[in-house]
Amino acid sequence: MRNYEIILLVHPDHSEQIPSIIEQYKKLIFNDQGKIHRFEDWGKRQLAYSINKLQKAHYILMNIEVNIIVIKELSDKFRFNDFIIRNIIMFVKKPISEASPMMRIRENKRLELEVN
Repeated sequence: MRNYEIILLVHPDHSEQIPSIIEQYKKLIFNDQGKIHRFEDWGKRQLAYSINKLQKAHYILMNIEVNIIVIKELSDKFRFNDFIIRNIIMFVKKPISEASPMMRIRENKRLELEVN
């Protein structure tokens, strides 16, 4: 099994359907004894440039360990899902489970607000 990092940009009008969309992908990963090392929902964020006349998208990050067959299936599902406006699948050498820098910053801000 190999390790991959996946970033999905979901249409902002379908943010409430993200849990059900992600659940489908998780089933596909777990059915082949795959693992999810990190899952982060970054929420709605401004796009660097407009995509299909959209200025914002809902960002999802996953680090997974699966066979190449599952990656091909996921890639096909991403391509044919109208809610996903962009996706990228990158091979990584080691599983990544620690929080991304963006999530660490968000967590630090949350902790600062709780202290004050």
